[in-house]
Amino acid sequence: MDFAVANPIQEELLRLANRGQFSYEFNSKGVFAAISNWFKRRHNLSLDPDKFEQVPGVLTAIAMLIRELTELGDSVLMQVPAYHQFGKVISTAGRNIIKSPLRNIDGSYEMDYTDLEEKLSAPDVKAMILCNPHNPVGRVWRRDELEQLVSVANRHSVTIISDEIHSDIIYAGHRFTSMMAVDHENHVSVIGSPAKTFGMHSISNGYVYTGNEVLLERFKKTADSMYLTHGNAFTTFATIAAYENGEAWVDELLTYLEGTLAWIDQFLKEDLPAIRMSPVEGTYQIWLDCSATGLAGDDLKATLGDSGFGATPGTWFDQDATQFIRVNIAAPRADIEKAFRQFKTVLDRIAEDRAKGHVPADQKACSGASTNSCC
Repeated sequence: MDFAVANPIQEELLRLANRGQFSYEFNSKGVFAAISNWFKRRHNLSLDPDKFEQVPGVLTAIAMLIRELTELGDSVLMQVPAYHQFGKVISTAGRNIIKSPLRNIDGSYEMDYTDLEEKLSAPDVKAMILCNPHNPVGRVWRRDELEQLVSVANRHSVTIISDEIHSDIIYAGHRFTSMMAVDHENHVSVIGSPAKTFGMHSISNGYVYTGNEVLLERFKKTADSMYLTHGNAFTTFATIAAYENGEAWVDELLTYLEGTLAWIDQFLKEDLPAIRMSPVEGTYQIWLDCSATGLAGDDLKATLGDSGFGATPGTWFDQDATQFIRVNIAAPRADIEKAFRQFKTVLDRIAEDRAKGHVPADQKACSGASTNSCC
Protein backbone atom coordinates (compact mmCIF):
# COMPACT_ATOMS: atom_id res chain seq x y z
CA MET A 1 0.00 0.00 0.00
CA ASP A 2 1.45 3.36 -1.06
CA PHE A 3 -0.25 5.51 1.59
CA ALA A 4 0.95 6.85 4.92
CA VAL A 5 -0.49 4.92 7.85
CA ALA A 6 -3.13 6.47 10.11
CA ASN A 7 -1.98 9.21 12.49
CA PRO A 8 -2.77 7.19 15.66
CA ILE A 9 -0.39 4.47 14.46
CA GLN A 10 2.37 6.98 13.65
CA GLU A 11 1.91 8.68 17.01
CA GLU A 12 2.17 5.42 18.90
CA LEU A 13 5.33 4.41 17.05
CA LEU A 14 6.88 7.81 17.73
CA ARG A 15 5.91 7.60 21.39
CA LEU A 16 7.72 4.30 21.75
CA ALA A 17 10.78 5.43 19.79
CA ASN A 18 11.11 8.69 21.72
CA ARG A 19 10.79 6.89 25.03
CA GLY A 20 14.06 5.12 24.33
CA GLN A 21 13.36 2.14 26.58
CA PHE A 22 12.26 -1.25 25.30
CA SER A 23 11.50 -3.84 27.94
CA TYR A 24 9.49 -7.07 27.74
CA GLU A 25 6.03 -5.61 27.13
CA PHE A 26 4.03 -7.65 24.65
CA ASN A 27 0.44 -7.18 25.93
CA SER A 28 -1.05 -9.89 23.74
CA LYS A 29 -4.29 -9.75 25.74
CA GLY A 30 -4.67 -6.08 24.78
CA VAL A 31 -4.06 -6.96 21.13
CA PHE A 32 -6.61 -9.78 21.12
CA ALA A 33 -9.20 -7.59 22.85
CA ALA A 34 -8.67 -4.81 20.29
CA ILE A 35 -9.07 -7.25 17.39
CA SER A 36 -12.19 -8.81 18.94
CA ASN A 37 -13.82 -5.42 19.46
CA TRP A 38 -12.97 -4.42 15.87
CA PHE A 39 -14.57 -7.51 14.36
CA LYS A 40 -17.67 -7.02 16.47
CA ARG A 41 -18.03 -3.42 15.27
CA ARG A 42 -17.09 -3.94 11.62
CA HIS A 43 -18.44 -7.42 10.89
CA ASN A 44 -20.84 -8.23 13.74
CA LEU A 45 -18.61 -11.20 14.54
CA SER A 46 -18.16 -12.19 18.19
CA LEU A 47 -14.68 -13.56 18.88
CA ASP A 48 -13.40 -14.80 22.23
CA PRO A 49 -10.05 -13.06 22.97
CA ASP A 50 -8.85 -16.28 24.65
CA LYS A 51 -9.10 -18.22 21.38
CA PHE A 52 -6.43 -16.23 19.54
CA GLU A 53 -2.75 -16.95 19.11
CA GLN A 54 -0.19 -14.68 17.50
CA VAL A 55 2.85 -15.57 15.41
CA PRO A 56 5.24 -13.42 13.36
CA GLY A 57 3.09 -13.35 10.21
CA VAL A 58 0.18 -14.75 8.24
CA LEU A 59 2.36 -17.04 6.13
CA THR A 60 4.04 -18.29 9.30
CA ALA A 61 0.61 -19.14 10.68
CA ILE A 62 -0.45 -20.99 7.53
CA ALA A 63 2.85 -22.89 7.36
CA MET A 64 2.50 -23.96 11.00
CA LEU A 65 -1.13 -25.00 10.56
CA ILE A 66 -0.23 -27.15 7.56
CA ARG A 67 2.28 -28.98 9.75
CA GLU A 68 -0.24 -29.39 12.57
CA LEU A 69 -3.03 -30.67 10.36
CA THR A 70 -1.13 -32.93 7.95
CA GLU A 71 1.78 -35.35 7.76
CA LEU A 72 4.69 -35.56 5.32
CA GLY A 73 3.37 -36.80 1.99
CA ASP A 74 -0.20 -35.65 2.63
CA SER A 75 -1.90 -33.21 0.27
CA VAL A 76 -3.28 -29.71 0.73
CA LEU A 77 -5.80 -28.19 -1.67
CA MET A 78 -5.79 -24.61 -2.89
CA GLN A 79 -8.06 -22.87 -5.40
CA VAL A 80 -6.39 -21.34 -8.45
CA PRO A 81 -5.72 -18.62 -9.36
CA ALA A 82 -4.16 -18.48 -5.90
CA TYR A 83 -1.92 -16.17 -3.94
CA HIS A 84 1.43 -17.50 -5.09
CA GLN A 85 2.96 -18.04 -1.63
CA PHE A 86 0.33 -20.66 -0.79
CA GLY A 87 2.06 -23.12 -3.09
CA LYS A 88 5.40 -22.41 -1.46
CA VAL A 89 4.22 -23.01 2.11
CA ILE A 90 2.65 -26.30 1.01
CA SER A 91 5.54 -27.68 -1.02
CA THR A 92 8.32 -26.63 1.36
CA ALA A 93 6.50 -28.49 4.14
CA GLY A 94 6.85 -31.70 2.15
CA ARG A 95 3.15 -31.79 1.27
CA ASN A 96 1.59 -32.17 -2.17
CA ILE A 97 -0.29 -29.33 -3.85
CA ILE A 98 -3.77 -30.16 -5.14
CA LYS A 99 -5.34 -27.47 -7.31
CA SER A 100 -9.03 -26.79 -7.72
CA PRO A 101 -9.60 -24.20 -10.47
CA LEU A 102 -12.17 -21.50 -9.84
CA ARG A 103 -14.78 -21.23 -12.59
CA ASN A 104 -14.46 -18.07 -14.67
CA ILE A 105 -18.03 -17.09 -15.58
CA ASP A 106 -17.82 -14.13 -17.93
CA GLY A 107 -15.02 -12.58 -15.89
CA SER A 108 -16.44 -13.36 -12.45
CA TYR A 109 -15.20 -16.34 -10.46
CA GLU A 110 -17.08 -19.07 -8.65
CA MET A 111 -16.09 -22.16 -6.70
CA ASP A 112 -16.33 -25.45 -8.56
CA TYR A 113 -18.06 -27.62 -5.98
CA THR A 114 -18.08 -30.68 -8.20
CA ASP A 115 -14.31 -30.48 -8.51
CA LEU A 116 -13.96 -29.77 -4.79
CA GLU A 117 -16.10 -32.80 -3.91
CA GLU A 118 -13.92 -35.05 -6.04
CA LYS A 119 -10.57 -33.74 -4.83
CA LEU A 120 -11.39 -33.31 -1.14
CA SER A 121 -12.63 -36.91 -1.06
CA ALA A 122 -9.11 -38.22 -1.68
CA PRO A 123 -7.81 -39.80 1.56
CA ASP A 124 -4.48 -37.95 1.45
CA VAL A 125 -6.10 -34.48 1.28
CA LYS A 126 -6.25 -33.36 4.90
CA ALA A 127 -6.43 -29.55 4.64
CA MET A 128 -7.46 -26.78 2.30
CA ILE A 129 -6.39 -23.14 2.07
CA LEU A 130 -9.23 -20.69 1.44
CA CYS A 131 -8.59 -17.06 0.54
CA ASN A 132 -11.47 -14.77 1.58
CA PRO A 133 -11.61 -12.12 0.22
CA HIS A 134 -9.81 -13.75 -2.66
CA ASN A 135 -6.43 -12.59 -3.90
CA PRO A 136 -6.11 -12.11 -6.88
CA VAL A 137 -9.65 -12.32 -8.34
CA GLY A 138 -11.34 -9.98 -5.84
CA ARG A 139 -14.27 -12.18 -4.80
CA VAL A 140 -15.80 -11.82 -1.34
CA TRP A 141 -17.31 -15.23 -0.77
CA ARG A 142 -20.97 -15.13 0.24
CA ARG A 143 -22.24 -17.00 3.28
CA ASP A 144 -24.14 -19.52 1.15
CA GLU A 145 -20.97 -20.24 -0.86
CA LEU A 146 -18.99 -20.79 2.34
CA GLU A 147 -21.70 -23.00 3.80
CA GLN A 148 -21.62 -25.22 0.73
CA LEU A 149 -17.83 -25.39 0.91
CA VAL A 150 -17.92 -26.28 4.60
CA SER A 151 -20.47 -29.00 3.88
CA VAL A 152 -18.09 -30.60 1.37
CA ALA A 153 -15.05 -30.23 3.64
CA ASN A 154 -16.81 -31.65 6.70
CA ARG A 155 -18.10 -34.59 4.70
CA HIS A 156 -14.50 -35.58 3.97
CA SER A 157 -12.93 -34.48 7.29
CA VAL A 158 -10.84 -31.77 5.63
CA THR A 159 -9.87 -28.74 7.74
CA ILE A 160 -10.15 -25.34 6.05
CA ILE A 161 -7.42 -22.79 6.76
CA SER A 162 -9.14 -19.51 5.94
CA ASP A 163 -6.80 -16.62 5.08
CA GLU A 164 -8.90 -13.55 5.85
CA ILE A 165 -6.21 -10.87 5.82
CA HIS A 166 -8.18 -8.69 3.36
CA SER A 167 -11.39 -8.91 5.39
CA ASP A 168 -11.67 -5.14 5.92
CA ILE A 169 -11.19 -4.16 2.28
CA ILE A 170 -14.81 -4.71 1.27
CA TYR A 171 -16.65 -2.50 -1.21
CA ALA A 172 -20.21 -1.21 -1.22
CA GLY A 173 -22.84 -3.85 -1.90
CA HIS A 174 -20.78 -6.69 -0.44
CA ARG A 175 -20.38 -8.17 3.03
CA PHE A 176 -17.54 -10.15 4.56
CA THR A 177 -18.41 -13.47 6.19
CA SER A 178 -15.68 -15.10 8.22
CA MET A 179 -15.23 -18.85 8.28
CA MET A 180 -15.66 -18.47 12.05
CA ALA A 181 -19.25 -17.30 11.47
CA VAL A 182 -19.99 -20.48 9.51
CA ASP A 183 -18.15 -23.24 11.41
CA HIS A 184 -15.63 -22.35 14.11
CA GLU A 185 -15.49 -25.83 15.62
CA ASN A 186 -13.97 -27.68 12.65
CA HIS A 187 -11.95 -25.00 10.89
CA VAL A 188 -9.44 -22.24 11.55
CA SER A 189 -9.03 -18.66 10.46
CA VAL A 190 -5.93 -16.50 10.06
CA ILE A 191 -8.04 -13.55 10.95
CA GLY A 192 -6.30 -10.68 12.67
CA SER A 193 -3.35 -9.20 10.84
CA PRO A 194 -3.62 -5.41 10.42
CA ALA A 195 -1.13 -5.55 7.53
CA LYS A 196 -3.52 -5.05 4.61
CA THR A 197 -6.16 -3.04 6.44
CA PHE A 198 -3.81 -0.40 7.82
CA GLY A 199 -0.75 -0.60 5.56
CA MET A 200 1.33 -2.15 8.36
CA HIS A 201 2.97 -4.80 6.19
CA SER A 202 6.39 -4.86 7.86
CA ILE A 203 5.26 -4.06 11.42
CA SER A 204 2.46 -6.55 12.05
CA ASN A 205 1.97 -10.09 13.28
CA GLY A 206 -0.39 -12.80 12.15
CA TYR A 207 -3.28 -13.90 14.38
CA VAL A 208 -4.85 -17.35 14.37
CA TYR A 209 -8.36 -18.01 15.68
CA THR A 210 -10.41 -21.17 16.05
CA GLY A 211 -13.09 -22.62 18.27
CA ASN A 212 -11.51 -26.05 17.91
CA GLU A 213 -10.01 -26.38 21.39
CA VAL A 214 -7.80 -29.35 20.52
CA LEU A 215 -6.29 -27.68 17.45
CA LEU A 216 -5.85 -24.37 19.26
CA GLU A 217 -4.03 -25.99 22.17
CA ARG A 218 -1.73 -27.90 19.81
CA PHE A 219 -1.01 -24.75 17.84
CA LYS A 220 -0.33 -22.71 20.99
CA LYS A 221 2.06 -25.32 22.35
CA THR A 222 4.01 -25.45 19.10
CA ALA A 223 4.18 -21.67 18.77
CA ASP A 224 5.19 -21.25 22.40
CA SER A 225 7.82 -23.99 22.19
CA MET A 226 9.46 -22.05 19.35
CA TYR A 227 9.11 -18.68 21.14
CA LEU A 228 7.04 -17.27 18.29
CA THR A 229 4.24 -15.74 20.37
CA HIS A 230 5.81 -12.63 21.86
CA GLY A 231 6.06 -10.10 19.02
CA ASN A 232 7.62 -6.77 19.93
CA ALA A 233 6.51 -3.51 21.52
CA PHE A 234 6.25 -1.59 18.25
CA THR A 235 4.05 -4.22 16.61
CA THR A 236 1.99 -4.71 19.76
CA PHE A 237 1.07 -1.10 20.46
CA ALA A 238 0.81 -0.10 16.80
CA THR A 239 -1.74 -2.91 16.34
CA ILE A 240 -3.76 -1.78 19.35
CA ALA A 241 -3.69 1.83 18.11
CA ALA A 242 -4.81 0.72 14.65
CA TYR A 243 -7.80 -1.30 15.79
CA GLU A 244 -8.85 1.14 18.51
CA ASN A 245 -8.30 4.46 16.70
CA GLY A 246 -7.88 3.76 12.97
CA GLU A 247 -11.49 3.25 11.88
CA ALA A 248 -12.00 6.70 10.32
CA TRP A 249 -8.82 6.22 8.29
CA VAL A 250 -10.06 2.86 6.96
CA ASP A 251 -13.40 4.38 5.97
CA GLU A 252 -11.58 7.12 4.04
CA LEU A 253 -9.35 4.51 2.40
CA LEU A 254 -12.34 2.52 1.16
CA THR A 255 -14.01 5.62 -0.26
CA TYR A 256 -10.79 6.55 -2.05
CA LEU A 257 -10.28 3.04 -3.45
CA GLU A 258 -13.85 2.93 -4.73
CA GLY A 259 -13.20 6.18 -6.57
CA THR A 260 -10.08 4.69 -8.11
CA LEU A 261 -11.99 1.58 -9.18
CA ALA A 262 -14.66 3.75 -10.80
CA TRP A 263 -11.98 5.64 -12.76
CA ILE A 264 -10.30 2.40 -13.92
CA ASP A 265 -13.62 0.87 -14.95
CA GLN A 266 -14.53 3.92 -17.03
CA PHE A 267 -11.06 4.18 -18.56
CA LEU A 268 -11.05 0.54 -19.63
CA LYS A 269 -14.50 0.76 -21.16
CA GLU A 270 -13.86 4.00 -23.03
CA ASP A 271 -10.14 3.94 -23.83
CA LEU A 272 -8.82 0.42 -23.39
CA PRO A 273 -11.62 -2.06 -24.18
CA ALA A 274 -9.12 -4.82 -24.95
CA ILE A 275 -8.52 -5.11 -21.19
CA ARG A 276 -11.30 -6.57 -19.03
CA MET A 277 -11.37 -6.23 -15.25
CA SER A 278 -13.01 -8.92 -13.14
CA PRO A 279 -15.70 -7.51 -10.82
CA VAL A 280 -13.97 -6.26 -7.68
CA GLU A 281 -15.82 -7.02 -4.46
CA GLY A 282 -12.88 -6.80 -2.06
CA THR A 283 -9.08 -6.41 -1.67
CA TYR A 284 -7.09 -3.64 -3.34
CA GLN A 285 -5.86 -5.96 -6.06
CA ILE A 286 -7.53 -6.08 -9.46
CA TRP A 287 -7.41 -8.99 -11.91
CA LEU A 288 -7.15 -7.95 -15.57
CA ASP A 289 -7.79 -10.17 -18.59
CA CYS A 290 -5.50 -9.04 -21.43
CA SER A 291 -6.36 -11.84 -23.86
CA ALA A 292 -7.97 -9.47 -26.38
CA THR A 293 -4.61 -7.72 -26.83
CA GLY A 294 -3.10 -10.88 -28.29
CA LEU A 295 -0.26 -10.65 -25.78
CA ALA A 296 0.66 -13.39 -23.33
CA GLY A 297 3.52 -14.58 -21.17
CA ASP A 298 6.87 -12.93 -21.81
CA ASP A 299 5.41 -10.65 -24.50
CA LEU A 300 2.88 -9.29 -22.04
CA LYS A 301 5.53 -8.85 -19.34
CA ALA A 302 7.79 -7.05 -21.80
CA THR A 303 4.95 -4.72 -22.78
CA LEU A 304 4.32 -3.93 -19.13
CA GLY A 305 8.01 -3.20 -18.71
CA ASP A 306 8.04 -0.90 -21.74
CA SER A 307 5.09 1.05 -20.40
CA GLY A 308 6.44 1.35 -16.85
CA PHE A 309 3.29 -0.33 -15.59
CA GLY A 310 4.06 -2.21 -12.37
CA ALA A 311 1.81 -5.26 -12.53
CA THR A 312 2.22 -8.86 -11.40
CA PRO A 313 2.10 -11.58 -14.10
CA GLY A 314 -0.91 -13.85 -13.89
CA THR A 315 1.36 -16.90 -14.02
CA TRP A 316 2.40 -16.17 -10.44
CA PHE A 317 -1.13 -17.22 -9.43
CA ASP A 318 -1.91 -19.87 -12.03
CA GLN A 319 0.56 -21.24 -14.56
CA ASP A 320 -2.16 -21.13 -17.22
CA ALA A 321 -3.05 -17.46 -16.62
CA THR A 322 -0.56 -16.24 -19.20
CA GLN A 323 -2.87 -13.47 -20.44
CA PHE A 324 -3.77 -12.06 -17.02
CA ILE A 325 -2.13 -9.52 -14.75
CA ARG A 326 -2.79 -8.40 -11.18
CA VAL A 327 -2.54 -4.72 -10.27
CA ASN A 328 -2.32 -3.16 -6.80
CA ILE A 329 -4.49 -0.01 -6.76
CA ALA A 330 -3.66 1.13 -3.21
CA ALA A 331 -1.66 4.11 -4.44
CA PRO A 332 -2.32 7.78 -5.24
CA ARG A 333 -4.86 7.96 -8.05
CA ALA A 334 -2.61 10.18 -10.16
CA ASP A 335 -0.04 7.36 -10.24
CA ILE A 336 -2.71 4.81 -11.18
CA GLU A 337 -4.01 7.02 -13.99
CA LYS A 338 -0.50 7.63 -15.31
CA ALA A 339 0.26 3.92 -15.33
CA PHE A 340 -2.88 2.98 -17.25
CA ARG A 341 -2.37 5.76 -19.79
CA GLN A 342 1.21 4.65 -20.38
CA PHE A 343 0.01 1.06 -20.81
CA LYS A 344 -2.55 2.24 -23.36
CA THR A 345 0.10 4.16 -25.29
CA VAL A 346 2.29 1.08 -25.69
CA LEU A 347 -0.67 -1.16 -26.57
CA ASP A 348 -1.85 1.35 -29.18
CA ARG A 349 1.62 1.39 -30.73
CA ILE A 350 1.68 -2.40 -30.91
CA ALA A 351 -1.78 -2.42 -32.53
CA GLU A 352 -0.63 0.14 -35.12
CA ASP A 353 2.46 -1.91 -35.94
CA ARG A 354 0.35 -5.00 -36.40
CA ALA A 355 -2.06 -3.12 -38.67
CA LYS A 356 0.90 -2.12 -40.83
CA GLY A 357 2.19 -5.67 -40.92
CA HIS A 358 5.21 -4.87 -38.77
CA VAL A 359 6.60 -7.44 -36.38
CA PRO A 360 7.56 -5.80 -33.07
CA ALA A 361 11.22 -5.96 -32.15
CA ASP A 362 12.26 -8.53 -29.60
CA GLN A 363 11.55 -7.33 -26.12
CA LYS A 364 13.19 -8.35 -22.92
CA ALA A 365 10.84 -9.34 -20.17
CA CYS A 366 11.09 -7.34 -16.99
CA SER A 367 13.06 -9.30 -14.43
CA GLY A 368 12.69 -6.84 -11.55
CA ALA A 369 9.86 -8.69 -9.82
CA SER A 370 10.75 -11.54 -7.52
CA THR A 371 8.58 -14.51 -6.67
CA ASN A 372 9.92 -14.15 -3.13
CA SER A 373 7.71 -11.10 -2.69
CA CYS A 374 4.96 -11.43 -0.07
CA CYS A 375 2.70 -8.83 -1.67
